[in-house]
Amino acid sequence: MNRDRSCKGCRDDYQVTEEQIQRILSSPMFSAEHSVPDSVYEERLLHCKDCPKLVGGYTCSLCGCIVRVTAKFKEKYCPLPGNPLWQSFIE
Repeated sequence: MNRDRSCKGCRDDYQVTEEQIQRILSSPMFSAEHSVPDSVYEERLLHCKDCPKLVGGYTCSLCGCIVRVTAKFKEKYCPLPGNPLWQSFIE
């Protein structure tokens, strides 16, 4: 196993599915009160898409989060040490 590309919190045989992500994103916890605007969300995802710490197109190997879920929350930020790709959203 390549340690640099492994997920911090997952076993090698676990793979998140698109269906699981969609189910999470459709939950009530993503109200406008807690979520960034769509334009900010898309910008965050663009930054993550090219990050070498993105594993399998879904997971951040630094913190173990599902990027498409974490990027929706206002209070979340990129965990990349020294040069985060995006910050918490402040209105």
